[in-house]
Amino acid sequence: MSEREHAHELIDRLPDPQLSALIGLLETIVDPVAAALRNAPLDDEEETEEEQRATAEAREWLQRNRGQGIPHDGAMRRLGLE
Repeated sequence: MSEREHAHELIDRLPDPQLSALIGLLETIVDPVAAALRNAPLDDEEETEEEQRATAEAREWLQRNRGQGIPHDGAMRRLGLE
């Protein structure tokens, strides 16, 4: 019997509460970034006036430019990350 088959056999024998815990563990192993994001606390800080102004400026820019954003390559050049 292969390790994968053995794992399936053991999983099939688990009661639901333990199966739920195992799923969480496997998701963390397979995709740790998604697990970290899923478990991260909500951002409950109030938006600063500076952030509100920047958001309003960005929305106005998008309206003036008919919703056309900056292509990824262009944004990277503007940020000097090319």
